Amino acid sequence: EVQLQASGGGLVQAGGSLKLSCAVSGFTFDDHAIGWFRQAPGKEREVVSCLKSSDGSTYYGDSVKGRFSISTDNAENTVYLLMNSLKPEDTAVYYCAAGRLVPSFDVSLFKYGVDYWGKGTLVTVSS
Repeated sequence: EVQLQASGGGLVQAGGSLKLSCAVSGFTFDDHAIGWFRQAPGKEREVVSCLKSSDGSTYYGDSVKGRFSISTDNAENTVYLLMNSLKPEDTAVYYCAAGRLVPSFDVSLFKYGVDYWGKGTLVTVSS
């Protein structure tokens, strides 16, 4: 059974940092892309970041480039999202997600290839 369990959300002041974790089971990073989405109140869900471990390729949304970093710990079956220089507009529910790798998988198109979702974790950035 595939499971993704996100944690680490909370309240942080603007300019601060937060690190989200997502513990996964039922699949490996070798044959799945892993990433994060977020959904702010009244807005559509958007891709934050994606990582394809098989070749190390990554994708970051324009709004988080240079501030957020995605990584994995294969031994712990965990994916992380380190968020620095947080802004009030980063406030959202963050979801981890995974998708089976297919030939020519493009990390920038991750939103079209999600097979599994975890429950979200709320990040609130105060001004």
